[in-house]
Amino acid sequence: MVANLSTVNAISKEIYGPRIVDQMEQDTVLTKRMEKTSRGTTSEVGGKYVTFPLKVRRNAGIGYRDEYETLQRPGQQGWVNVRVPLKYGYGRILLTGQIFDLVSTNYQAFADAMTEEMSGLKDDIQKDTNRILWGNGLGVVATVDSGSSSTTVTAGSEYEDVKHVEMGMKIDILSSDGTSTRGTDLEVVDIDEGSGAFEIDSATTVSAGDIIVRTGNFDKEPQGMTSLVSDSDDTLFNLDPTTEPKWRSTVDDSGGALSESKMIKMCDVLKQKGGKPSAIFTDLGTRRAYFNLLTTQRRFTGTQEFDGGFKGLAFAYDTDIPVIVDVDAPAGKMWFIKEDTFKIYRSSPWAWEDRDGSVWKWVNDKDAWEALMKQYWEFAIERRNVNGVMTDITAG
Repeated sequence: MVANLSTVNAISKEIYGPRIVDQMEQDTVLTKRMEKTSRGTTSEVGGKYVTFPLKVRRNAGIGYRDEYETLQRPGQQGWVNVRVPLKYGYGRILLTGQIFDLVSTNYQAFADAMTEEMSGLKDDIQKDTNRILWGNGLGVVATVDSGSSSTTVTAGSEYEDVKHVEMGMKIDILSSDGTSTRGTDLEVVDIDEGSGAFEIDSATTVSAGDIIVRTGNFDKEPQGMTSLVSDSDDTLFNLDPTTEPKWRSTVDDSGGALSESKMIKMCDVLKQKGGKPSAIFTDLGTRRAYFNLLTTQRRFTGTQEFDGGFKGLAFAYDTDIPVIVDVDAPAGKMWFIKEDTFKIYRSSPWAWEDRDGSVWKWVNDKDAWEALMKQYWEFAIERRNVNGVMTDITAG
């Protein structure tokens, strides 16, 4: 049978669609360990949302009285409904008409080209999703370290500072609060990983503290660990921590050298609040600091295997807690996470847009075809106070 556009559409949906979903589940550290659900998602005027109840207060109607004394006032459990708008994620592919001509004349060559593009999009979405899960919803991929008026942007002094900046990436550079634009739709044309700097295609005046985001992404990405595990006064998901104190996490910003006593103290505080970490997440530099700590104390430093097939160092607190490294985690931090308090809410997994029955659409006025993947989702937390983070830890 001669291959045609119908054949291509079938392959796109039936083969490359599921493969993308499956490999995303298996290849990312934080993403795999977070529960994903469509429970509670609704479509309403203005967009898609998920709503879930949170218990924020105990019944205060408890007391003791003498005989015939007036009883205390009755109380009730304190509940609030959290309404979370889903964020809209997209991935696009474009193939020229010349490549599409290979469908009939050289199907294998076309299949190879399509595989490269679709598998590449899968890898890129996977990597970007993991970056998002560690962020704060603003979309920051790097921060300007020193001011300049040139095509060179300095984000720090090492690879860690530019690890989320990619060649060819289109970026906006904004003031730290996002209100002023330094430059928009700039293209990254070179990256110096050793110096923490990169080159853009147009000279731009920037100041220390300015933020770098994908073009158009500012304040439109899902939330991440940085904003979910926080003691900030900022309202999160229509709930204000200043009126509901339990809507805060524990943050130890004392920094400096990592110590076992600091880690135990964090676990103690979280235990007092009703939780125990199921995992400790960290970056490579902080894991080295933990490894060095165990070596110095002549502790066993071999890796162990934990639930889910993960291997890593253990931290002994009542029972062993896995210390898991994620290359996308922010530097100098150690996250004490109760994983079942987090969920990735989504209307459906990443999938090809094919409302008209076709994955591939003709690009108007161009000899080209385009495919679109999308997912409506948000990363949310249900109990902030049983999660914590240590910051400014000296790398090993």
